[in-house]
Parts: sequence; structure tokens; C-alpha cells
Amino acid sequence: MSSRALQDYLKTIYKLAGDAPQAVSTSALAERLGVAAPSVSAMMKKLAAEGLIEHVPYQGVHLTEDGRRVAVETIRKHRIVEQFLVQVLGLTWDEVDAEAEVLEHCVSERVVNQMWEVLGRPENDPHGSPIPPPDEDLFDARQLCSLCDAPLHVSLRLARLSERQPEELRYLAERGLVPGANVHIEERVPSSGALMVRVGERLHVLDAVLAQALMVDAILDEGAQRAFNG
Repeated sequence: MSSRALQDYLKTIYKLAGDAPQAVSTSALAERLGVAAPSVSAMMKKLAAEGLIEHVPYQGVHLTEDGRRVAVETIRKHRIVEQFLVQVLGLTWDEVDAEAEVLEHCVSERVVNQMWEVLGRPENDPHGSPIPPPDEDLFDARQLCSLCDAPLHVSLRLARLSERQPEELRYLAERGLVPGANVHIEERVPSSGALMVRVGERLHVLDAVLAQALMVDAILDEGAQRAFNG
């Protein structure tokens, strides 16, 4: 089994399970990875034999402690490499994911930790996802809310963007919708879930799928904070 395939499967299980670990089905893995279900089943047997996952009958698979460690290390490498490509080499945030997918499997822990130091120990990658110190988990302690679920007419800060296609990232960047940007929801379309949002003096329309991928955290006034917390 190649180390790249092993790491890709483990990090995908980790991401699908989310912050509250739950069993991940082989069908969900097949869909996310774009491979046939029999191929996933065969890989699950190999990962179980390596002690990296546990199979729960009729539910799916869990990462073991060792499997989780490999997944976290791989994702952390990916995020540090992305930040290095943007901060040092000047690539744009829509270009770095594919490059990091390759480099994360080649760079050692020693080198990636040195990259993190050189970068100034960044807390987040270009898309706002957390980069923890070595040997810590990827848990995001911020109280994040999807832009779709945020209240109207208050000042929000864009914190993180879930995985999107390069053309979607370019679309967002051209409109100033990047981590750290202040955003106001001016209007919500009930029939479609689309949002009219304001960034600075400009108004933009976001469809429901893209708006769902944008996570906001700090609401910049006390009244809005109460509305955000319900």
C-alpha cells in the first residue's frame, strides 16, 4: 500500500467524521474520493489490518488513535504547505490546494515544522482553517456559523472557507470574500437560500451552496452577538 494512498484515505475519513467523530460509510468515502465502492472496501481491509481504522458493522469505519495521528499530521502538512506557497512563493489561494496535495506526501515533519517557524507560526492557512502547533489536534475552538445561518444587517467577519473548487475561490477573492473580511447580509431569498451580501461598498449575490461554505465568527457589536447566539 502506498503511503500517499494511505494518508489520503485517513485524512478523508477524518474530514468526513467532523469534530464529533462518527462512523464514516464506504459509500461516503467512495463519493468524496471519486473511486469505486469495491476499491474502498479493499482499502478499508488493509487499513484495518494496519491498525489504523476500526470497522463498525452496518455503520462504517472509525479512525484508531494511530489512524487519527496520521490524518492530523497529513492535514497539518497540507495547510502549512499551502500557507508557504501563498506567503513565500506568491501563489494565489485558488492555486495552492493541488500543489499541496502532492507536496504533503513528500515533506518530512522536520521540514514542515521549520516551514511553520519561518512563516511566523501562522494559526490559519490561506482558507482560514486552523494550523495547530506540532502534536496538537486540528480542532477549531472558534464558535463558527455558516453565513447561511447568520442574522441579517449585522457586521460579520469571514473566518474560514470549506473546501471549494479553484474557480469558486477565484470568484470569492474577486469580490473580497476572503478570511478576515467584514461581511453584512443585506437580504436572504427564502425560495432559493441565496444571499445578497455587502463587502465594503459593494453588493454581491451568493447562491446557497457557496454561502453554506463560508463560516463566520466574530460579530462586531454586542447586540449582534446576542442575535448570533440566539
